[in-house]
Amino acid sequence: MQAASRESYKIAADRLDEYVRGAEASAVATTADDILSVAALLRREPRLRRALSDPARSGEDRSGLLEGMLRGKLGADALTLVSVLVSGRWSAPSELLEGAERLGVEALLASADSAGELSEVEDELFRFGQVVSGSPELSSALSDPMVPAERRATLVDQLLAGKARPVTGYLVGVALAGFGGRSFIGALTRLVELAADRRDRQVAYVTVAAPLSDEEEQRLGARLSAIYGREVSVRQTVNPDVLGGVSVRVGSDLYDGTVLRRLNETRNALAKR
Repeated sequence: MQAASRESYKIAADRLDEYVRGAEASAVATTADDILSVAALLRREPRLRRALSDPARSGEDRSGLLEGMLRGKLGADALTLVSVLVSGRWSAPSELLEGAERLGVEALLASADSAGELSEVEDELFRFGQVVSGSPELSSALSDPMVPAERRATLVDQLLAGKARPVTGYLVGVALAGFGGRSFIGALTRLVELAADRRDRQVAYVTVAAPLSDEEEQRLGARLSAIYGREVSVRQTVNPDVLGGVSVRVGSDLYDGTVLRRLNETRNALAKR
């Protein structure tokens, strides 16, 4: 998002946090569903996106347009939040859509946090992403835009039935819709990061040839927490191809100490001689 859009989103996100502090988890979940339904409407209706982000119209005019369309169709809390969102300045219609999606996701994560389930939801999203990434057939089936969305959603429901919390299943559905314009796996990864951020944590993606022990994982997490100044969720991926050592990615930072990297560097150095 550009600066104006980021500021508009922050105002709406702050209002969401105020609302969450005084609401029950179930009410927040309902509000999240309402906000995401508005995001889906914006995704389907490009003319509406343009009208609600038109800088030539006042914020009051744009929020009035939205309220006139949706009053009686959304809960009062959701309507207030999306009205705040559209009354801001948006650099592009696509950024308004991104803001609506993000606000709905944050509300859904807040409902899981209020219910004491956010850590589990973060873990389930990561593990489902691992399952999908580890199966080319499944990844193709869930990522292929030529496969009807309903069929992909049904497949996800079958895979998660009895194995994940309802919020996790809902968020996987958001990823299927291309959250933030990302690929399915990219959207799942971003949702894991947002869940961690709501718990004031950073995510470290760790690739190893063999699983770390609980003690090794805790030691690595503590070391990374000291570096980044906040708690770190360590998310392991086991890949025998790296042969040994550890690769760690935190945001845009990459620490690659794998045997495979060292071998590749040695090969490259020899090839230049």
